[in-house]
This record gives sequence, C-alpha cells and structure tokens, in this order.
Amino acid sequence: MISLAGRDIAHSAGKFALTGFGLGLLIGVTLTMAGVYRGMVDDAHALLNNSNADLWVVQKDTQGPYAEASSIKDDAVRSVRGMPGVSRASNVTYFTMQVQSHNGADVRAMVVGIEEGQPGEPGYLLAGRQITRGHYEAVADIKTGFALGDRIQIRRHTYTVVGITQRMVSSGGDPMVFVGIKDAQDAQFLKDNDAILNDRARNASNPAINRPGVPGLLEAVQASQSSSHNVNAILVQVDQGHDPDEVAMPIRRWKHLQVYTRAGMEEILVAKLIATSAKQIGMFLVILAIVSAAIVAFIIYTMTMGKIREIAVLKLIGTRNITIANMILQQALGLGLIGFLVGKIAATIWAPVFPKYVLLLNQDAVTGLLITMGICALASTLAIRVALKVDPGEAIG
Repeated sequence: MISLAGRDIAHSAGKFALTGFGLGLLIGVTLTMAGVYRGMVDDAHALLNNSNADLWVVQKDTQGPYAEASSIKDDAVRSVRGMPGVSRASNVTYFTMQVQSHNGADVRAMVVGIEEGQPGEPGYLLAGRQITRGHYEAVADIKTGFALGDRIQIRRHTYTVVGITQRMVSSGGDPMVFVGIKDAQDAQFLKDNDAILNDRARNASNPAINRPGVPGLLEAVQASQSSSHNVNAILVQVDQGHDPDEVAMPIRRWKHLQVYTRAGMEEILVAKLIATSAKQIGMFLVILAIVSAAIVAFIIYTMTMGKIREIAVLKLIGTRNITIANMILQQALGLGLIGFLVGKIAATIWAPVFPKYVLLLNQDAVTGLLITMGICALASTLAIRVALKVDPGEAIG
C-alpha cells in the first residue's frame, strides 16, 4: 500500500508539490518566529556577557539600567571599590539614540559610556583599537555600518571611530557605540546650549540665588548645572573565590543602592523585559499551527474526495480499512515532510536578511518537525473518516 500512496501522489504531483511548497513557506515563517524569540534571548545574554560584570549596582528601588531608568552619582564607584570582595568596579552609562554618520545617515544605536580598561569595555575588536583618549573617540559595532576613521555625530560633538567590534548589542538588538564616560555623561545628562543660557538667565533673576551680599553663589550654582556627575550603573567584578551574593549584601545595606547578580539581571531581561514579546510570538506560533493544520486537512480531504470511486473499489476487493487509513496518513505525512524541508531551507536563507538577530537552533528544528508531523497526522483524520464511510457499492454504482 506504500506504493499505492506513492502512485497516488505521483498522479497529482504538481498539485502535491505546490501545496508542499506553500505549506513549507508557512513552516518557514513559523521557524523564523521561533528564531526571533531565540535571538532576543541571545541578545539579552550577549548584553550581560559583553558587560563582563558579576554585579550591577544601580539606583535604589529600580530595575536598571536596562529595564528602567537609573541614575547614581559617579563618585559612588570609589566607595564600591573599597567593599570586601570587590576586584574591579567602573561607572557606565547607557542610552539609545539616532547616531548620525558623516554622510548624514541615521543609525539607531545604544551609546555606552565606559571607563578605559574597566568592565564594560568591548572584550574584543575586529579592527582598530580601544579608546585611549578621554574625549571624541568611539568604538562601534560592525552592525552600525561605520568604518574606521568615520566621523559620527552624538548630540553636540563629533567622534572618530577608532575601533570596530562585533555582537555588541542592546537587549533590543540595537548595535552599540562605545565612547568615554565623560563624553557619555555630557551627551546623556547635559542640556543643550539654549537651555543652559535660559537657566543662567533664570538663576541671575532669582534673588535667592543671586544675592548681592553673597559673592560667588550665582557662579557656583551655574557651574553645578553646567557639569554632570551622574551615571546609570556601576559594573562590579568580584574577587575569585567570593560569592557574588555575599559581596552584594553589604553594598545594598551600607551604600543604599540596588545590586543585581547575573541571575537577577537575567531574570529582568528575559523573564520581564521581553516577556510581552515572547507572549506575542507564542500567539503567532499558535495561529500559524492552526492555519497549517487547516491547510493540510483541506488538501488531504480534497485529494480523498477526488478518489472516492478508487477507495470503493479497494473496499470491494477486500482491502482492510487500516490499509486505506495508512495510505491517507502516509500522504499527509509526506506533505508535512516536504513542507518542513522547504520551510527549513527558506528560514535558513532569509534569516540573515532580517534587521534583528534570528537564531535558528537545531533543537527547535527537531521540535518543529515533530509538531509538523503531529499536525499532519491529526489533519488526516477528517479524510480518513470520510474514506472509511465509503460504500463499496459506489464502485459499480
């Protein structure tokens, strides 16, 4: 009966192939959606790995610096460095903006302010060098499209790209641009020139600040407003042999700051930050599975209805119902196998073209194959029920 199923497929090979191709594109979209979710999770892990930190010290009662806004004073890093078990600690800032290249094109990127030679610095470079000067140098991820020597605009200042790195992305998949911490503080926290001039005018007209009998007060207030000493987080590396949780406890208690270990930050990024996107993708996967099952059921049902007389002849000559059911089931599974192969090839081809990272895992492919075969087997039950109800008398009717 295997040969009978094969001959029946060969008889309508064109229709079967086109159906398998269409189903394959649908399966390819399904595999890509799963790859998008895997890519989001991998981006979150890449962000944590690239920070090269064991602890994240952020503003108290926040889940910063990636999921919420966090602002702490940059001098807090000195007291953190003196805590037991702390090997290295450095200030870092994160903010996302449109970075303008020399040709006028805008690139959506996360600008990261780092301290030279400290945690947060890119772990490796594809070309060029790390930032060595305090100002106006940048290291960019290759995904930004920037090249060595390019001049890019970040807020009011122009920076020269001195290094190119790879796979340095935010949790949302945006490529990173690294600059010095002082430059990043100015870009993120300082106001524009017009706002500064307006604030100076307000201060000068405020009698509580511009007191005739207190010389230097106005200048001191204006100086404090023209410089920024805030950062988003402190990245901490602990000494070898120390438990990060034990190192974090005294920092929380005595420095009045929130501290997250890697496990806690992973929970924020994966379980909370991308939870809504994961549910959205899950809904799409369910809908695609239902549509795939409907397509397979319709095609197998149509093929079965087209050979009612042949099935009646088989029953008339004594063919068992289980044999007829196996024939229809084999056709459905063959359709699913062709569709899966087409879908896997299609997903592999178009995944690199997507603007965000799409991670296709072998385990997802195996799971997808099993689900596809299960859906096809389930979809064939409608056609099998119709075939088993065929009256052998229709062969001579």
